[in-house]
Amino acid sequence: MRFQDWATRVLLISLMFMALIVVLLIGRATKLQNNLATSHISNPQVTAWSQYPQAQFQSAKEPEKKSQDVIKSSAKTNKPVARYVTTQAFAQYRPNYEVVSVNPTNYGERYAQDVNGLPLNNQPIIVLHETGYSASSAINFFQVAHDDENVQASYHTLIKLDGTVVYLVPPEKRAFGAANSVFDSPDGVETVKTNPNLPPSVNNFAYHVSLETPPDGYDATNQQTHSGYTEAQYNSLAWLIAQSQVPDERITTHKLVDRSSKKVDPINFDGNKFLDLLNTYRQVRPIYRVSK
Repeated sequence: MRFQDWATRVLLISLMFMALIVVLLIGRATKLQNNLATSHISNPQVTAWSQYPQAQFQSAKEPEKKSQDVIKSSAKTNKPVARYVTTQAFAQYRPNYEVVSVNPTNYGERYAQDVNGLPLNNQPIIVLHETGYSASSAINFFQVAHDDENVQASYHTLIKLDGTVVYLVPPEKRAFGAANSVFDSPDGVETVKTNPNLPPSVNNFAYHVSLETPPDGYDATNQQTHSGYTEAQYNSLAWLIAQSQVPDERITTHKLVDRSSKKVDPINFDGNKFLDLLNTYRQVRPIYRVSK
């Protein structure tokens, strides 16, 4: 055999081995990527604030009708784990939106431990508010620096009368939406003390959403009633929350979590209308686990 023929065969065999090695490496990398993706999806215990508050949903049971003030669910903790998915109605509704910066004094980081050094693992809640005055007045307040911790305030999101969604504080940050506050969950009372000089509050595990108050509600002497919120506001609120994994029983109001006995918002909020719209924009999909 001539040297040239021998060298050609050796080169071809080497190329075949190199191609085989490349194929094996690509296959291993793909398998690893799929395993990582699967493990992320199949672990509903993880709470992620990267885009919107996530929480384990405990029931696929249809919620009962709610009163205007109390928003509770008939979900039981022994139900199969499931996740929410958005619907075609959600995809068809496209509200206008704005992104507005807030002064850093009016929000902070979410704490991993309380003032006593105990680890915090509360699942997120959503707290509904109203501005009290115009959306612009609230935004202007949030953009001003406040050194007094008793004055600092903010929401994560605000919804204007025309349904425009205003994104204010990133979800992974702690907005100062409720001061002295406690959430009465189905499993017990939840609150967190992160500042030794201030009362405990729900802020560390809350996502705060506020509705712009209608003009006839600006009168400070009549805080108990006004004409209510627009259809666009209800739709945008339901659309916004439909993107989360926060279950119905962990959606509450400022009035219900407040312990100062001063907060009454959101006034004239129609809980039934909101929940009906929320169920239109998201549905429950069970998570099927493969038994070993």
